[in-house]
Amino acid sequence: MDTQATSTIEDVTAGLGATGYVAARPIALALWLAERLAKPILVEGPAGVGKTELARAIAAWRGLPLHRLQCHEGLDETRALYEWKYGKQLLYTQILKDRIGPLLGDAPGLAPALAKLDGFSDLFFSEAFLEPRPLLAALREPAGCVLLIDEVDKADEAFEAFLLELLADHAVTIPEIGTIRAAVPPIVLLTSNGVRELGDALKRRCLHLHIGLPAPALEARIVAARLPGIAAVLLRQVVLFVQGLRKLDLKKQPSISETIDWARALTLLHTESLDPDLVRETLNLLLKHEADIAAAAPELAGLAFKAKRDAEGGMPLPA
Repeated sequence: MDTQATSTIEDVTAGLGATGYVAARPIALALWLAERLAKPILVEGPAGVGKTELARAIAAWRGLPLHRLQCHEGLDETRALYEWKYGKQLLYTQILKDRIGPLLGDAPGLAPALAKLDGFSDLFFSEAFLEPRPLLAALREPAGCVLLIDEVDKADEAFEAFLLELLADHAVTIPEIGTIRAAVPPIVLLTSNGVRELGDALKRRCLHLHIGLPAPALEARIVAARLPGIAAVLLRQVVLFVQGLRKLDLKKQPSISETIDWARALTLLHTESLDPDLVRETLNLLLKHEADIAAAAPELAGLAFKAKRDAEGGMPLPA
């Protein structure tokens, strides 16, 4: 992990907060421990709760480059770790072809000629022809970096197994070259949305962190950090409305990212207070499925009225 380890959990919270990322104590504690235990963090939770944003915030706070690998079905090491520069190899092959006569002209037989060519085949699979992908690029960062392996649950089990060496040893093995080890181990975050169950071997190598949907008080802090100019009354109404919306039977509950988008849209519309018509017009920013929009429609007026009443009542938001 990063050599500039923070002294306290509060330092982590403050450092992330300086980038606009409001970290609950479990998040700060996980990062603080990961630094000292030299372990990756497996961050699980529903989409939109800030898993990917956490990696960006760490990189911004520490002043480190961020390398991101977006996982998907069929991902393999040629897309994640390295590939060979085939165009350059072809060019050098052509050069060798043009010079092969003079090179082999003094060879007394086939065996000596092949021995001369062996050196050229090794050259084609050397560092000069290697094209690093996110994993290898992260290991080669001389001062360390943040490595984000995003949505690892979308990759195949074979790729998950491939990651084990990197997660345990901060190293990867390339058959033609050998083992490449990080001079400064990266800060590694893996994210999962729960598409499939991850293997025990991967989980054992990681600290586990679950980020769920935030409580009202925390959600208000997060929105305020991203939209510092939002009016306090509108902020409370937005948070209370979204919290009420999440209690409905929906296919996909709105996450914190949707709350931020909706609050930003309302400020652009110069909204001072929620009203049912405006909520209905902008509901597609909160709900991404038409069935959810239809299911929520009968409840909008009541939710908007309750959010407005409770916000104006001045009661503290539940923590």
